[in-house]
Amino acid sequence: MTTGTQTPHSARPRRSGPRTFLPLGVAAWLVLEVWLLTVVAGASNGLVVLLVLLAGVALGSVVVKRAGRRAFRNLAETLQQQQNGGPAEPRPNSEGNGLMMLGGLLLILPGLLSDAAGLLLLVPPVQKAVSRYAERTLERKLREAARGSLGDAFQRARIHRPDGKVVQGEVIREEPGTVPDDSPQGPRPPLSR
Repeated sequence: MTTGTQTPHSARPRRSGPRTFLPLGVAAWLVLEVWLLTVVAGASNGLVVLLVLLAGVALGSVVVKRAGRRAFRNLAETLQQQQNGGPAEPRPNSEGNGLMMLGGLLLILPGLLSDAAGLLLLVPPVQKAVSRYAERTLERKLREAARGSLGDAFQRARIHRPDGKVVQGEVIREEPGTVPDDSPQGPRPPLSR
């Protein structure tokens, strides 16, 4: 049973968040990458640009492969310690594997900005700073999410209809056997037509 009021699509408050600016940021990044490649090609020649891009792909592949091997080795050692009954000890530099892989992937992507960002992520002090920032951000987001419970999220459910109208309501589910004279009647028919 759903109850609620219908609100026209235009009456909803507009929210601008990361989802709104992400496509715009990606488009701006791509335009800037292409522009930088044309500037470098104009200053030197196309062969230099091709060699820079191929060097980025080769270096990125080596970095991703090395970080993957290190992550797999750390996982295997941790599993071995747990099978032997000992506590898993934290590995030095194991937290940088994800950022190292991200740096390698950025190096593989064609472009000078992505190569510069990938090279920065390979520097250990930068990895530690980015890791601390990501950890603080994640902790803050988890604290904000913990204020309401999962049940509260279901109580404030909104249904978006194809015509743009929003139906706000509350879903009340009555389980069989909780209401008098509500015993199961046998198998239900299939939902297909």
